[in-house]
Amino acid sequence: MTVRGDGSHHVQTLHEPIGVAGQIIPWNFPLLMLSWKLGPALACGNTVVLKTAEQTPLSALLVGRLLHEAGLPEGVVNIVSGFGPTAGAAIASHMDIDKVAFTGSTDVGKIILELASKSNLKAVTLELGGKSPFIVCEDADVDQAVEMAHFALFFNQGQCCCAGSRTFVHERVYDEFVEKAKARAINRAVGDPFKSGIEQGPQVDSEQFEKILKYIRHGVDSGATLQAGGDRHGSKGYYIQPTVFSDVKDDMLIAKDEIFGPVQTILKFKNLDEVIARANNSRYGLAAGVFTQNLDTANRLMRALRVGSVWINCFDVFDATIPFGGYKMSGIGREKGIYSLNNYLQVKAVVTSIKNPAWL
Repeated sequence: MTVRGDGSHHVQTLHEPIGVAGQIIPWNFPLLMLSWKLGPALACGNTVVLKTAEQTPLSALLVGRLLHEAGLPEGVVNIVSGFGPTAGAAIASHMDIDKVAFTGSTDVGKIILELASKSNLKAVTLELGGKSPFIVCEDADVDQAVEMAHFALFFNQGQCCCAGSRTFVHERVYDEFVEKAKARAINRAVGDPFKSGIEQGPQVDSEQFEKILKYIRHGVDSGATLQAGGDRHGSKGYYIQPTVFSDVKDDMLIAKDEIFGPVQTILKFKNLDEVIARANNSRYGLAAGVFTQNLDTANRLMRALRVGSVWINCFDVFDATIPFGGYKMSGIGREKGIYSLNNYLQVKAVVTSIKNPAWL
C-alpha cells in the first residue's frame, strides 16, 4: 500500500508473513478452533506448529492427514499432541517461533504471555475465559427470553467461553422468569449425545465433572436458592443435571468464577445504571447478551458493556467475518475476519528518495 509522506519521498508499506506461528487450541471446540487459527495463518504465508488439547487430539490429526493428501508441502502445518506444561510451554518459549496464539483459560494465558516475554518476546494473541452477562430487560417477552438465556448457558454442556453465565433479570419479570427457567432446565434431555432428541451430553472428563459439582456445592453453601438440578445425572459417565440457581449475589463464587458447566445463575436488577455497573464489575469481558424490545435500551447497553461481542435478542451467532475476542482478562487480539490477518503479518515501511535518484 502507498501512503503520503512529507518531502520528496515515495512511501509504501509491505505486509509480510510473521514467520512460524505456534498455535494452542482447547478441547471444547477442537475442530472449530483449529480452523479459526490455521486459516488466517496460512493465508498470510506462515508455517504453523499447532498443539491440540490432550483431551481431544484426534480431529486435528485427521485434518493433518487430509492436508497431506491435498498436497500441502511438508513442514507447513505441524501438529503436536501433548500436555500444556511440556508441549505447550515449549511452543510458547521456543526461540524460533515468532508468534503464539492461544485459546483457553485466563490462568494459562498468563503463563503463555510470561513464557513468550522471557524467550524471544514473540507476538501473542489470547482468547481466554469469560463470565458473560445475559441481560433480560423489563420489556422482554419472558418465554422467548427464557429460551434464549437457556441456550446461552447450556449450549455444549455449558463448556463455552462466552456462555451467558450471569443471567441478569429485571425485578418486574424476575419471579416469572425463574419459574420458567426452572421448568426448562428440568425438561432438558440429558444422555448419550449420539441419540436423537438429546440436548446435553457428558462433561469432557472427570476433572471438569468434579469441578462443576464443587461449584454447585459452593452455590448452595453461600445461600443461593437451588431451583433445579444440583447433582450428577444417572450413575455412569460425567453427566450433570441442568442446574439453576436464583437469589444469586454478585460476590458468590458461582457469579464470579468461570464454571464451564451447565449451571445457570439468575441475578435480579432494578434499572439500567445498576445492571451496567454490575455486568462490568468482572475481570472478564468476552461477551454479553441483551434481550429487549427497546432500541434505545439496546443502543445504550451495546456501548456501555465492556466486552468484545454483544448479541442483541440472540446469542452465540458466529460467522467467519465477525471478529471475536475479549476485553480485560478475556484476552488480547481478535480472531476471524479481516481482523485475524493482523495477527499473522508484519508491517514494513519502505521510504525511497525520489529527488535526483541515482538510477535516473
